[in-house]
Amino acid sequence: MPDYGLPLEFGTFITPTAAPPERAVDLAVLSEQLGFDLVTFQDHPYQPAFLDTWTLLTWTAARTTTIKLAANVHNLPLRPPAVLSRSAASLDLLSGGRFELGLGAGGFWDAIEAMGGRRLEPGQAVDALDEAIDIIRSIWNVGERTPLRLDGEYYSLNGAKRGPAPAHDIPIIIGALKPRMLRLVGRKGDGWLPSFAYIGIDGLRSGNATIDAAAEAAGRDPREIRRLLNVGGAFTPQRIDRFQGPPESWIDDLSTLALDDGVATFILASDDPGVLEVFATEVIPGVRERVDAERVARGTATGRVRSAAALAARRDGIDYDALPASLAATAVEPGDSGYSRVRNNYLRGGAPGLVLRPRSVDEVREALAFARTQDVPLGVRSGGHGISGRSTNDGGIVLDVAALNTLEVLEPTSRLVRVGPGARWVDVAKFLAPHGWALSSGDYGGVGVGGLATAGGVGWFAREHGLTIDHLRAVELVTATGDLVRASADENTELFWGMRGAGSEFGIATAFEFQVDETGDVGFAQLSFAPDDVAALLEGYGRIVEESPRDLTASLILHPGSSGRPAGATLLAVVDSDDADTVIARLEPLAELAPLVGQSVRLMPYVEVMAEFMQPGGHQGRGEPHAHSGLVEHITADFAAAAADLLDSGATHFFQFRAVGGAVSDVPADATAYAGRSAAFSLTALAATSATLDREWARLRPWLTGAYLSFETGRDDDIRSLVWPSEHLERLRALKAEWDPDGVFRDNLGVVAR
Repeated sequence: MPDYGLPLEFGTFITPTAAPPERAVDLAVLSEQLGFDLVTFQDHPYQPAFLDTWTLLTWTAARTTTIKLAANVHNLPLRPPAVLSRSAASLDLLSGGRFELGLGAGGFWDAIEAMGGRRLEPGQAVDALDEAIDIIRSIWNVGERTPLRLDGEYYSLNGAKRGPAPAHDIPIIIGALKPRMLRLVGRKGDGWLPSFAYIGIDGLRSGNATIDAAAEAAGRDPREIRRLLNVGGAFTPQRIDRFQGPPESWIDDLSTLALDDGVATFILASDDPGVLEVFATEVIPGVRERVDAERVARGTATGRVRSAAALAARRDGIDYDALPASLAATAVEPGDSGYSRVRNNYLRGGAPGLVLRPRSVDEVREALAFARTQDVPLGVRSGGHGISGRSTNDGGIVLDVAALNTLEVLEPTSRLVRVGPGARWVDVAKFLAPHGWALSSGDYGGVGVGGLATAGGVGWFAREHGLTIDHLRAVELVTATGDLVRASADENTELFWGMRGAGSEFGIATAFEFQVDETGDVGFAQLSFAPDDVAALLEGYGRIVEESPRDLTASLILHPGSSGRPAGATLLAVVDSDDADTVIARLEPLAELAPLVGQSVRLMPYVEVMAEFMQPGGHQGRGEPHAHSGLVEHITADFAAAAADLLDSGATHFFQFRAVGGAVSDVPADATAYAGRSAAFSLTALAATSATLDREWARLRPWLTGAYLSFETGRDDDIRSLVWPSEHLERLRALKAEWDPDGVFRDNLGVVAR
C-alpha cells in the first residue's frame, strides 16, 4: 500500500481511570509537555472504574494549550448524535480548535442495554452510524439556515437548530474493523482508527484496500482519509517482536508502517510516564527523520489533500496549485466545510474564491505576493464587520489578518501600546482594562482593529478624546510591493498622514502603536423613545449634545414606523464618569426629548460597553446592503426636517446620528487624511437596495460637509469628494503614485477614480 503523504502525527492512548482521578489528566499534560500531537481516552461510560470521557476531555482541554484531544472512540449508542455534535463543537470552540471526533458503532451490548441503550445487530449499527455522521455534520453546517428535519430509521429530528459551528473542521475518525464499517470510512470518514493488536498487518493492508476502493467509488481521493493506528508494546534491550525491542526497532517498525502501509498517526497505548518519555524523545524524532528522507527520495507528494467536491467548487481566475505551502495550511476555499464561517462579513454576503489567513508578517507578504499574480479582486479583512462590504467579494481573494492579534504594552508611563490588526476592539478593551486605560474605538466590540484604525474610528469617547486615529503614534504595514514599512511622525511622515483616514489605499497594516487614555467606570445609557415629532427630536438631540460637556458622547438611531405606528428611536450614550449624579445630570435633558418607552442606565467598565452588543458566532451577513454616510456641522431645523422626510420615505431601515465634534474638531482638518473635522455629527443610513436610498439621500446633500469612508458603499466621484476634499485628494493621489502605482489596493472607494 502506498504512502498517502500526510504529515506524521503522534499521540497517546490513556486509560481514563477514576482511581486516582487526576492520573489521566496528568498523563495528558505530560503528553503535551513531551511534544505529542494528540491525546486520546477510551470511552466506556458503563465502566464504574472509569471517568466519564466527555468530562475528562473537557477538564484536559482546560489543563492544556496545544495538544489535540479525542476519544478513542466514542460509544455512539449511548451518545445521541445531535447532542454529540453540539458537545464536540462546544469543546472545539473552548479549546481553540483542538478537538477531533472519534466515533464507533458500539460494542459491549449487554452493558449498553443495561444503561438504556438500544441493542443493534452489526449491520444495523453501521447504518445507525451512517445516519449519525450526517446529523453531526448537518448540525455543524451553520451556513445552511433551514432547521433540520429527519425521520430516519434510527434517529429523528423535528426542526432542530444548527450550530454552534466548531472552531475548525473537526475530523470524524471512525474506529472500524469489519468490511461494512470500512466502506463507511471510505465514503464518509476523515480518518480510520484500528488497533494493531486486533487487526495485525494483514488486516491493516486489507482494510486500507477496502477503504480506498469505497472512497474512489464515492468520488473521493483516498488521501483525504487519515490512517491512524493504536500501538502498544514494550521497550526491551533486544528485539523480540514488532513493538517489542529497543527504540531503534520501534523506529524501523513505525517507519515501515508509514511508508508502506499509509499510517500517518501513531497512538501509543501506555499509562507509563517513562515509556511515554522514551517514545517522545527517541522514537518520534527518528521516525520523522526517516520518513521525511524516504519521502524525498521517493518523490512522494505531501501536504493537505482537498476532496473532489472541494476541488470542483474552485473559482476561475485563481491558480490554487501555485499557493505557497505556508499559506495553503490555513487557506479556506469554497468547497471547504469551514467556508461558511469566512465567506461573509457582518452585514454582507460574499463568495470569495479563496480566503488566505496568514499567521505572521512574512506570511502577509507571501499572501500579497500571491494575490498580485491573480487577476481577481483583492479584499483585506481584519475583523469582518465592514459595513462598506469591502472585506469580502465574489470570486476574488480575501486576505484575512485575524491571526495577527497580539497586544503589548510598550511604555507604561506614556500609556503606549502595540496592537495587531486582527485583534477585535473588545479584546483591546479587555487588555487595557486592568491598567485603568481605554481607547476610543467604535461602538461595537466585534469590529477588527485594522479597518477602523486606518479609516477614522468614531467611538464612545469621541467628543472627549477624539478619533481612534488621533491616538495613533506609528503603524507598520506591508506595502503593495511587499515591503515592510514603518510610518510615524518621524518616519515616512506623509505616508503616516495618509494612513490616518485612507490607510486601505497604501498597504496592509500589520501593527499599530497607540497612546491610550486613562478611564474608570463609565455611565452607559439606553433610552427608547416613541417620538411624536421626529424632526423636533433630532433638532433637540443635536442642540443638547453640542451644549453638553465633552464627557458625553451619544448616538441616536431612528427606525421607520410600521402598521400606522410612529417611528421609533433609540439613544445610546456614554458618560465618562463613575459619579452617578454626573451621569444623571448629563442624561436628564436627553431623556426629556420625547416620550420614553424604555430606559436603562448603568455604571460599568468600558470593556462591558464594548461587549454589550456582541453577537455569538461568526459573521453571517446576507445580500448586498447599501449604506450612505454624511457629516454635518449642526442639526438645524431645516436639516432635521429633511432627515425626518427621508425616514418617512421608507428608504432606510436604520438611520444613525453619532456625535463627533469636541476633541475631534480640535485637530486641524489637514492634520490627517480624515478631513471632516468641523462636523458635530456623523450620519449613517442603511438600506437593502440602493435606488430609493440614493434618491432620498441626495436631498440631504446641501447640508453634508463630508462623509466617513467606512460607512459608505457608494463609489462615485461625488462621494469621493465628500470623503476627501480636493486638497486631501491631491496629497492622497501623490501618495498612491508613490506607494501603489499599479493599483493593487483598488477595491476600496479609491482616491483615484476608476
